[in-house]
Amino acid sequence: MMREAAVPSLAPGWVRPFTNKQFALFQALVHREAGIFLSDAKKSLVVGRLMRRLREHGIDSFKDYYQIVAADPAERVRMLDCICTNETHFFRDPRQFDFLEEKACAGWERTAAAGLRARSLRVWSAGCSTGEEPYSVAMSLLARLPTAPGWELEILGTDLSTKALERARAATWPIEKAAEIPAPLLKRFMLRGIGSQLGRMRAGPELRAVVQIRRLNLHDQPDPVGGRFDLILCRNVLIYFDGAGKKKVIDRLLDCLSPGGYLLLGHAESLIGATNRTRNVGPGVYMRVPDGRTDVPEGSRRAEVP
Repeated sequence: MMREAAVPSLAPGWVRPFTNKQFALFQALVHREAGIFLSDAKKSLVVGRLMRRLREHGIDSFKDYYQIVAADPAERVRMLDCICTNETHFFRDPRQFDFLEEKACAGWERTAAAGLRARSLRVWSAGCSTGEEPYSVAMSLLARLPTAPGWELEILGTDLSTKALERARAATWPIEKAAEIPAPLLKRFMLRGIGSQLGRMRAGPELRAVVQIRRLNLHDQPDPVGGRFDLILCRNVLIYFDGAGKKKVIDRLLDCLSPGGYLLLGHAESLIGATNRTRNVGPGVYMRVPDGRTDVPEGSRRAEVP
């Protein structure tokens, strides 16, 4: 009879071995709850990230922890917080921000001047982690399309991780991250901490006024607040889904994107061959087109087209 193989423990010896059978239960649960595919190679990572939860519950086996997670929705949220990787930066992938400022904004300005769209933009950062991405977009758009001439901006940041979202809502980061922000934008939009906040920086009121942060599980039906978006960023998120889960998420993102709007992906992600609803217009940038058409003007918003 074959025995279950146990992964070498990354934690103190009092924890019982994490068997393949137990890992399979967590794989299925994480996939069911969040659509995230954990390959067998992630077994050691799961051990390391869940050890704290075992300690806090005072238990010595992943079998016992699985029983807790399976029965307690709140603990499932905490488990997913541990599993999620929350790595992000301000102005990640400068080429896409160049596209946003030089191509997308120019198109929005042009079509607004022609009366083809209102002077309003809705942006969704799906998988926003600790908030650097939606606040980067806010800085770019406010610098190019200021609210004074009548532009209205609404930027929604969502993520699965409650821990990451707490930091995003606080809009406060270590001062070292200032090096990631172009100097003119840093000076205009960020506040340097003093006193108890020394060594920190915080998004200024102009940014906080246009950014909303909330929890959303992309594996479930997205329900962003009212209407479609002109721009959706979902970078380095699709890589965590298997084939079926990826297709499901792509379709839902595109359902939320206006024809002529843009979907930005990570450099290792692509929609080529995955859908006929977009065309590639930049580095990891895809424009949504109505079914069967490729001639939608960039930057337009045609409400009559589904």
